[in-house]
Amino acid sequence: MLSQMSAQTDPAISTLESTYKARDVEGLLDLFFYRKLGFQVARLCVRLKLTPVTVTVLGGICGICAGHLYFYRDLRINIIGMVLHVIANLLDNVDGQLARLLNQKSRTGRVIDSVFDHLIFLSVYVHLGLRCLFEGASPAIVIVVIAAALSHGLQGAAADYFRNAYLFFVKGRNRADWDSTDTLRQEYRQFRWNTDPWGKLMLMLYIQFTWQQELLSPHLRQLREVAEREFPSQVPNDLQEHYRANARPMLRLWGLLMTNTRMLFLFLFLIIDRPGWWFWLELTVLNGFLAIAIMRQERLARSLVEEISQPQTAVT
Repeated sequence: MLSQMSAQTDPAISTLESTYKARDVEGLLDLFFYRKLGFQVARLCVRLKLTPVTVTVLGGICGICAGHLYFYRDLRINIIGMVLHVIANLLDNVDGQLARLLNQKSRTGRVIDSVFDHLIFLSVYVHLGLRCLFEGASPAIVIVVIAAALSHGLQGAAADYFRNAYLFFVKGRNRADWDSTDTLRQEYRQFRWNTDPWGKLMLMLYIQFTWQQELLSPHLRQLREVAEREFPSQVPNDLQEHYRANARPMLRLWGLLMTNTRMLFLFLFLIIDRPGWWFWLELTVLNGFLAIAIMRQERLARSLVEEISQPQTAVT
């Protein structure tokens, strides 16, 4: 049954450019560091016969260990943690590139990748929170840590959702990992705990993740439903261009809510021995970016739903 969760991809891929999701949605650090180095590592993994899931697990272990090393008020130990964190982020890129090289993209892999992403930053939040407590912070820091961690989860989920929406409308449906909870629930009912517990568990986790994303942007979900109903085969060119022109400027804002930005600030705060500032960055600046980005995205989605719903009116 797990094979039913496999996604269809293009034939064998051998070029760096083809291992991107799309150049538009890649950050500068990804394009000029992680993707280039990751491509070479992915090719090595092919020769070593490593699977994308194995790479995901190795990256997760590095990231979880990095979080533990941030607990210590010793910059040398923290720097080791930073190196492990960079390796974890590199392998987080490698697993996707390897999946494209091997034509093994799957929903299961996407779920496992998301689980380890959450475990990595859970380790970071727990250990930084404990460090603050051991250094004499008020017990109220626990509330701050939990609020920052929840904010982190929402920001990452929203950024992933809107990037996949861009791929769906601009680059084609086969380039986007953009599922709907309605479709996923139909698939979920076909799985059985007694015959395929792993597949059912993975799908259950994925449904929860997708539901959270859709909750953040109801108009974008509505736009997808309208587009699939009106254009069952493919998104027309005029809608593609309209979406690209209006959504592309927002990609930089969404990029600020991805892992690279957090890591840069985390490393800075560790170097200057102010790890608690990272929690406040999440709660203030990054939540502010999230609110602005959602409002802009929802405004675009609402306007497109209205235009598509008008009979015999082209999107302009």
